[in-house]
Amino acid sequence: MKWFEIALVVLTLATGIIWLLDRLFFAKRRAERAGLLEEKEPVVVDYAKAFFPVLAVVLILRSFVAEPFRIPSSSMMPTLLIGDFILVNKFAYGLRLPISNRKFIDLGEPERGDVVVFRPPHQPDQDWIKRVVGLPGDVVEYRDNTVYVNGEAFGYRPVGDGRYVGEGRGREMTGAELLAERMPGREHQVLEITHLPFDPGQGEWTVPEGEYFVMGDNRDRSDDSRFWGSLPESQLRGRAFLVWMHWDGSAGGVDFGRIGNGIQ
Repeated sequence: MKWFEIALVVLTLATGIIWLLDRLFFAKRRAERAGLLEEKEPVVVDYAKAFFPVLAVVLILRSFVAEPFRIPSSSMMPTLLIGDFILVNKFAYGLRLPISNRKFIDLGEPERGDVVVFRPPHQPDQDWIKRVVGLPGDVVEYRDNTVYVNGEAFGYRPVGDGRYVGEGRGREMTGAELLAERMPGREHQVLEITHLPFDPGQGEWTVPEGEYFVMGDNRDRSDDSRFWGSLPESQLRGRAFLVWMHWDGSAGGVDFGRIGNGIQ
């Protein structure tokens, strides 16, 4: 939603400049002309004074604190469902300027297992979400539904009876294999479709310096680094940390049980 970010910045600057110019120059001239009578402010100035503080607060919060996103696809199931509304920590990896996304204060780097929002190099106007699997310098391999990093395989075990039951717009994933994937120091759930005639996205990749290898938790329904390459650090937007609402447009309506869920 880059267009929204551009519009927010433009409106904030415009209302701020109008308010400032009026305060410095035009308000004094109106007062001198009016004498003892109070001259009414122009409508544009009135609106600028009313909206500038609100727009400025929204811009600051959205750019440097937390930004809301909506999950549009199944690529991160079962961790994130279609229709999840999430919050993204905008300062986890450093403070970045709006629109350009240029980092001006470095506060940290992604860790393996982080769920990150970013703008993919081949779709720079879109916001995507995946999980960090490979760090700079890592050798990542994916074969036989298993992730290897620097020659070491992640651990896997079935969750429950090992079969996923989807709901709402995620019903199509019912019957997929539900596994707990253990990365070094972190465990999360993934989906695998075992009856496919081939295993998509197999290969081996070396992650360049300053870049990250990202994958979706729904391994056979994710367009990720296996297909378009590593993610440059400059394209990061933040780290997803909370589901604040779920509504996927299906008959089930709002799922209150997902509200407040942390993202692991």
